[in-house]
Amino acid sequence: MKGSGTAVVFVDSNVLYSKTLLDWLALIYVSNTSEPPYVVHWSDDVMAEAMHHLRKANPGWPGGHIARFRERLEETFEVGHVRDYAVDTSYAGPDPDDAHVHAAAAACQADYLLTCNVRHFRTGADELPYEVVSPDEFFVLVDDVAPRVVYAVVGEQISHWMKKSRDVDLVGALQRAGCPDFAARVLGHLRRRAMAGS
Repeated sequence: MKGSGTAVVFVDSNVLYSKTLLDWLALIYVSNTSEPPYVVHWSDDVMAEAMHHLRKANPGWPGGHIARFRERLEETFEVGHVRDYAVDTSYAGPDPDDAHVHAAAAACQADYLLTCNVRHFRTGADELPYEVVSPDEFFVLVDDVAPRVVYAVVGEQISHWMKKSRDVDLVGALQRAGCPDFAARVLGHLRRRAMAGS
């Protein structure tokens, strides 16, 4: 990750909407092993998009389920709420609907824009004030700078999923979420944990 200290990361709705990606993002962020390697920023526009897609995929969920999901996100990433930003209608990206994402990322002085739609932002037209990264790229960067945190979160994930099911497939879930390189890193951590007997 860039330089030293805590990176500022603005998160697009498609990352918040993915259970696998959101679990890793949140668990690394709240891990009590050390200072988190990043702080997560989000906007009401991004949250609204994530909630829209969540509702569309789960039309039968009761309202309280949707509300609790949003409340947990807001509580976990409370310090990163980006409220005030001006949307530039001359935004040069290929999708004008992404102008609000660019505006909020710029407003919070993000080091990284974390999105599954990297091609929507890496236009080459203008020098962006942040680096656009996919979840796979981002989590590999996190593992580069904070491998002990990722190692600990691997353990937390195993404990969590073992309570729900005997079938724990952290690597497969990451591969399905578009993170093959980070999945390989997690596999390495799993092997180290197995050798350590933890």
